[in-house]
Amino acid sequence: MQSIKTYRDKTINNDSFILDEVVFFNCTLKNCDLFYSGGEFQLVESRLDNCRIHFRGAARNTQGLMMTLGMLKAPLQLPAQAIPVAKAN
Repeated sequence: MQSIKTYRDKTINNDSFILDEVVFFNCTLKNCDLFYSGGEFQLVESRLDNCRIHFRGAARNTQGLMMTLGMLKAPLQLPAQAIPVAKAN
């Protein structure tokens, strides 16, 4: 079992992360590349600013299926402006 990496109260610029098994608490990620394969992750009271999400493995397969079925019209991309992330319950 892989351990969960936790980031708290950080501003992170121009970095790359594998989102699976990562938790961000009160963080801002700017100009980052985020790689997601379908595993557990959390963004709690955090912001993504001009970040790029790259789907891999199971997540990419799910994205492809949804596009084939017409559920998605284009690859998922975050807009350039900052996106606030909802608070955890």
